[in-house]
Amino acid sequence: MKVVARELRHGAVGAPRTLAGEFNWKVGGQQGEGIDSTGEIFSQTLNRLGYYVYQYRHFMSLIKGGHTNYKVRAADHLIRHHGDEVQVLVAFDQKTIDHNLHELVRDGVVIYDDAFKARVPEGREVRLYGVPLTRIARELGNPIMKNMVAVGVTAAVVGLPVEEFRPTIEARFGSKGGKVVELNMEALRRGYEYGAEHIGQVTTLPKLPEVRRHLFLSGNEAVAFGALAAGCRFLAAYPITPATEIMYWLINNFPKYGGVVVQAEDEIAAINMAIGANYAGVRAMTSTSGPGLSLMQEAIGLAGISETPLVVVDVMRGGPSTGLPTKTEQSDLNELLFGSHGEIPRIVLAPATVEDCFYLTAEAFNLAERYQCPVYVVTDMSLGMSRASIDGLDYSRVRIDRGSLLTQEELDRMEKGAYKRYLVTESGISPRAIPGMRNGRFVALSNEHDEAGMEEIEDTSTREIQMKKRMRKLDSLDLSEYVDYEGDEPVENLDLLVVGWGSTIGRIQEAIELLAADGYKVGHLHLRALYPLPKAKVRQYLAAAPRVLVVENNYTGQLGGYLRREVGFHEKLHGCHKYNGDPFLASEIYSRAREVLLNG
Repeated sequence: MKVVARELRHGAVGAPRTLAGEFNWKVGGQQGEGIDSTGEIFSQTLNRLGYYVYQYRHFMSLIKGGHTNYKVRAADHLIRHHGDEVQVLVAFDQKTIDHNLHELVRDGVVIYDDAFKARVPEGREVRLYGVPLTRIARELGNPIMKNMVAVGVTAAVVGLPVEEFRPTIEARFGSKGGKVVELNMEALRRGYEYGAEHIGQVTTLPKLPEVRRHLFLSGNEAVAFGALAAGCRFLAAYPITPATEIMYWLINNFPKYGGVVVQAEDEIAAINMAIGANYAGVRAMTSTSGPGLSLMQEAIGLAGISETPLVVVDVMRGGPSTGLPTKTEQSDLNELLFGSHGEIPRIVLAPATVEDCFYLTAEAFNLAERYQCPVYVVTDMSLGMSRASIDGLDYSRVRIDRGSLLTQEELDRMEKGAYKRYLVTESGISPRAIPGMRNGRFVALSNEHDEAGMEEIEDTSTREIQMKKRMRKLDSLDLSEYVDYEGDEPVENLDLLVVGWGSTIGRIQEAIELLAADGYKVGHLHLRALYPLPKAKVRQYLAAAPRVLVVENNYTGQLGGYLRREVGFHEKLHGCHKYNGDPFLASEIYSRAREVLLNG
């Protein structure tokens, strides 16, 4: 007879279902209980050992109180999202069980603090282990250390020697002294000993990959790193979740390379500072999220009409207004494509992976200076605040291209006063001087102007000339290299083409694997460049596909609407939308794809 929702305290036999080549773990409790520290220590240790790790934080916009959890997925292969399932759940309270039990695999393990009595629905097949996490921590002199005790118990149930955590503990607490390091190690050992004696090893970690040295970066950290590598030396920003980590990373690293970070009084001040720094010749940027981006719209227009290079990073969150400050969404797309009164050229890049965050941010500075316009780098909370193990970065791919930036020698060869900042050229790109260069003086206005920069708001012919000049700058820009197709079959042989952008990439890839197991031929088109849209390449794939599923984290299907407007094929496009603040699960995309395949 099968026993369900059973409490096992001694000598457990058997193990939860093993997911191929991976292990999924989650810890949850109240904010302020050290949940993030627990997850970070576990994930960083697994990464140090050589596993591919992906971690995802779910938290509320509160300092203390409210449910929070930290998911760690470890594998013997590269992974691009936090996964659908959990094998081991560590619960500091009942709410953690209530909120996360649906992810637990059949016969999955729940380790809970026996300061409360765990409850699970009748018929739910789980293994419950009550552990005196709080009592052990109190015996060590600090109840908050129950998080370290929980890590120790986890180590026991997966068969990971506790000393493997020492390098992580020393790196995290070493600055506080040896006593603090040893106290944390003792908490780990006490948890390990209890777990080994009363639970035993109930599951295993995957085999270690052959290549074991991995960088462990979040999307936000990779964006900041990419900016640094590209020669950016000024960030002006106002703190806003989920983009603030970009500012923190640069505060810690910019000064080593002569860079400066300014925490502005608001987003309007921040973007104007960034525009001013770029005008002065410094590679500069600002970072924000949806509400801040809305405040920046007038200044975006200033950068457009003054043809000042500008990089803006938008880490999207749930909207509108304050919306869901600590949840993910992809609902800023329309604002990125069309925001700002009037019409200006702009470029929109959408990294899909941590590696993309580095490379595309670095390239954004080249594009901004080459085309003298705003460039958006758009991510979301799911990508920005999640850390992932990556094989490394190829720094040789980072090139510095400052576009049509005049040298002093070129200016000296001109007649005095002959320089025209907004000279009408066939390409639409005018030679650019930096203030302070001899013979390179010019006026930069927010009003319409002539070639020399002098105000011309009544002359209709000047308006038409300058407008056409600005708008044709992007005519020569081909971003088709940022449209990637993956599939074992030519598009015309597919049953379904899935189109996505941004952080949905890993979920789409795994959903396609599930569909392939069902016998379907499914391809994947991922857009890392959204404006100007590489229409010819996108149209080629959409024309050949029998039906198309567009996956995006918003309600109205903004990417789908954009594709219909720019490319067509209205009858082929179907939407897969999620907008509750959580990132997609692969199973959700799989289910929607099955609906389209069976009924579309």
